[in-house]
Amino acid sequence: MTPPRSRTWGRIGRTPVVRVRGRGSGRVSMAGMTCYKPGERSRLIYAIREYRGRKGEPKGFGWRDLRDLLARARIQLGGPIVLVWDNVRLHLTAGMREFIAANAAWLTVFQLPTYAPDLTPQEGIWSLVKRDIGNLAAADLGQITRAVKRRLKQIQYRPDFVDSCLAGTGLITDD
Repeated sequence: MTPPRSRTWGRIGRTPVVRVRGRGSGRVSMAGMTCYKPGERSRLIYAIREYRGRKGEPKGFGWRDLRDLLARARIQLGGPIVLVWDNVRLHLTAGMREFIAANAAWLTVFQLPTYAPDLTPQEGIWSLVKRDIGNLAAADLGQITRAVKRRLKQIQYRPDFVDSCLAGTGLITDD
């Protein structure tokens, strides 16, 4: 559980030191979608997974998890989805391509260039979450997960944050 680095303050001449317990095992993975529709508020749909280093436990998200997230988004949004995503290896798997082809009636996918984090609004969301937990000295993995969920829930209720992440990409939506 190596904490992310962040800035803090301390008295002049005294460097603040925060002791963190833990073996370095554990990971919190996030997958999410920023959703935009002209005339409606922006939305954030996400999923979180903890990895505790147990045998047989998946470390992160698989294509089936992304499939389930897309299906959940379709139910929540109530209509067809135009998906714009980067070329992460997980997005290009055979299972995911088959799912996209089988659901072409409601799912249209556009691929971004190979490495384009500056064109992905979701990167702005992850930046907001990581900035918030930067000075968190967590005692266990559960505390990190709770902090991440709390921050994502706050962002969900602030559509202006989601809009600002889209504005940060330079992409323009037609209202």
